[in-house]
Amino acid sequence: MENFKYILKRVLQVIPLLIIVSVISFFIIRLSPVDPLAELRLNPSISQETLDKEIKRLNLDKPIYVQYFSWAKSFLKGDLGYTSAGEKVSVKLKERIPNTLLLTTVVIFMTWITGIPLGILAAVKKETAVDRLLTVISSIGMAIPSFFFAILMLLFAVKTGWFPVGGLTSYNFNEMSFGGKIFDISRHLFLPVIVLFTISLSGLQRQMRANMLEVLDSDYVKFARAKGLSETKVIFKHALRNALNPMITLLGFEFAGLLSGAALTEYVFQYPGLGRLILEAVMKSDINLVMASLMMGTIMLILGNLIADILLMLTDPRIKGVKQQGE
Repeated sequence: MENFKYILKRVLQVIPLLIIVSVISFFIIRLSPVDPLAELRLNPSISQETLDKEIKRLNLDKPIYVQYFSWAKSFLKGDLGYTSAGEKVSVKLKERIPNTLLLTTVVIFMTWITGIPLGILAAVKKETAVDRLLTVISSIGMAIPSFFFAILMLLFAVKTGWFPVGGLTSYNFNEMSFGGKIFDISRHLFLPVIVLFTISLSGLQRQMRANMLEVLDSDYVKFARAKGLSETKVIFKHALRNALNPMITLLGFEFAGLLSGAALTEYVFQYPGLGRLILEAVMKSDINLVMASLMMGTIMLILGNLIADILLMLTDPRIKGVKQQGE
């Protein structure tokens, strides 16, 4: 019951954040001199009836605060309107959100199963050749801009022809067997994953190394060693759990960072994800698509942080007690 109350409280706390994000985003977009329906007006396939429906739905002939409340009401009802190409916004989001979740989930999984062991190894081998080598590699990874690295990988794919240079599937995807489909998606994911994995791994590895060094220098670890416990037991039974707790907190931030970093990577590789969709919508001043995409992105970021909070609460119940006392 206590866990449920804590989770419910965390969920309720994000509602004001969603409102603030929506207000700021909406007013910035609407106060710009660009006509939000300009693309629709120029599209010959869009009927006047559709234009009138959008004008009425968005209340473009009324004050901006009325427009915001009208948009918010429609958003809560699930009516997200149409894109500048005349497609339903909800359909576009359903197409793109799973692709972005797939990309970020694969990157986070690979980053954690690689970064945590490397961070532990660097801490255990402190100031040795192994530690220095891992530090150099992580420094290089942190120094390379994701956009620049993505372009290099794109040029590599074009020159060698080993990997697809865009999209998530091949033209004959529907004709492939189940195993062929998985292999095809894996080939398309490889380069975007490598770019995001390289950038994310560096920070995670360094943070794990710092946490592990701090724990290994604590009194209870020294006491465990004095009792004659093997170094393996000291590291994996006593030190690792306490070193991992701060890393769980970083999980939400890593998810947020991947979503923002993935936008440019998705655009370079023409990957059909949410980040690329937002960039294209902003360039077209597509108000319906921009607002819906921003809100979905914000919700995904909040969910990432909420999952991190829940995992931290489960692994270390003291966190819940500390937060409740602080409140």
